Order: sequence, then structure tokens, then C-alpha cells
Amino acid sequence: MKLTLAFTGFAAICVFVGAGMALSPASIAQDTKPDAQSLKPASTFQSIANQQQRSAALFQEAGKVIQHPRCVNCHPATDRPLQGATMHPHQPPVFRGDGGMGLPGMQCTTCHSAQNTPVVGQADTIKSIPGNPAWHLAPIEMAWVGKSLGQICQQIKDPARNGGKTMDQIVEHMAHDELVGWGWDPGAGREPVPGTQAEFGELIRAWVDTGAACPVS
Repeated sequence: MKLTLAFTGFAAICVFVGAGMALSPASIAQDTKPDAQSLKPASTFQSIANQQQRSAALFQEAGKVIQHPRCVNCHPATDRPLQGATMHPHQPPVFRGDGGMGLPGMQCTTCHSAQNTPVVGQADTIKSIPGNPAWHLAPIEMAWVGKSLGQICQQIKDPARNGGKTMDQIVEHMAHDELVGWGWDPGAGREPVPGTQAEFGELIRAWVDTGAACPVS
């Protein structure tokens, strides 16, 4: 069932609290960039003879998704999530809390439901509140903000900083996790990440199969 919020009552509070967009002049229009760029197929990199270089190049391409605001915003280096293409701090202030679900009285589910929620009555400003059944922040040890792609790559391979996942589990997570998949369906007013989740998963699979080499920077 699809929900639509009108700008009245508690719904109005969630527009301000959950999306936090109307309180920041820089974010009033949300993301209105053109269609996202594409991802090169994993097969494109077969022409790179050196396997280590090919592996690093595959991750560099996957980095178009990994370093996109849709992903990085929920991998903050502090206890506060980020918002929008400008990656500004969430407004009004909300914080990580237990399990990345927010503090009591202001948990993620206060305004972020199990699906993207269209908002009406806001002209060209707020078009939707993002949602997913598993909406939450990534653990602090998985913070990506302020790191180079090479540093994120090393982090993703480290079980101490990737949730204890094996490389095969990383592939499964990237290729099929529904919250990761939200990046390709972020709701009206937001630019999706490049390509498709299937293409992204193929890049990560090929990266792992070629030795999981990391870019220098």
C-alpha cells in the first residue's frame, strides 16, 4: 500500500523532522540533478591484462555508487546522519542511538516508514520522505565520510570494520541487500545512484574474484 503525506498535522512534523529539508535553504529543492550516470559492465575491464590493476579498476568503477551521497549519507563519521546531494548534517538534529535507529522519542521510524512516502502540498520543495523497512545508520566502524575510495576499500575488506563479513558475504550484501538497493529507488526528488544494483553486484563480484585489490587513493 502506498502512502501519501499531505502538509497537515503530524504529517507536517514528519516532513520537517524526517526529511529535514525545509529547514535548510540549501536543501529546499532536494536533489534535482539529471539522470544518474551509468556503470560500466564488469566485462569492460577484461582488457586490462594485469589482474591487480583490473581489480582496482573494477572497484574504482563501483566507487561511483559507494561514494555517492545516497550511500555515504548513512555512513557518517559522527553520530549524526547527512542529507541531500550536498551531504549536509541532518536537520533538525537527529542522532545515531542504539543500533543506528535513533534516540528514544526521535527514532528513524518516527518519520521514515517501510517505503518512500510521496509528499503533496509542497510545490517543488519536498517531494518525498525516504523509507525502507531496515532504515538505519551504518555502524560507526563502517563510517565512510572523509575517507578516500582506497581507504573505504580496505575498510570493506576488514572483518573488524565490515560487520564480520566474508568477501562472499560482502558480494551478497552489495548485490541483493534491500537497503543498499534503496539507492536505486530513493524516492521522488532524489538522484539515484548510477547503474543498477545487478551491475553494481557484478562489479563487486569481479573485484573479489580478481583479488580484491584497492585503488591507491
